[in-house]
Amino acid sequence: MPPIQHFAPPAGVKAPPLSFATRTGDLLFVSGIPGFDDKGALADGFEAQFGFVVANIKRVLDEAGATFRDLVKVNVLLTRASDVATMNVLYASAFGPAPYPARTTCVVQALPDPKMLIEIEAVASVAKV
Repeated sequence: MPPIQHFAPPAGVKAPPLSFATRTGDLLFVSGIPGFDDKGALADGFEAQFGFVVANIKRVLDEAGATFRDLVKVNVLLTRASDVATMNVLYASAFGPAPYPARTTCVVQALPDPKMLIEIEAVASVAKV
């Protein structure tokens, strides 16, 4: 059985007890990532938080030697149904072009911090062919 590789949060970010991602074999599991900046502060507004979510996921993928094209499944959690249409536009630009990874989008009552408007988790295939 291959060892599990753990990817830590960025320096200076106060995170709960978790790895930002773990790799086992050819799969990389990216934890739910909120829209915080490089100092760990949540950005104001949905579009800004989405941008930081994408940047944070990209950092984890880069560290693991993967790209957005390696994503196979994405779960998007939103706290406001009114953000779904905006999220779809931003998502198409950030995660495209087609074909896109499989995706589930859920509107939830709340995320751990009341200021969090979005969180995205993902699974990537890091198998090198």
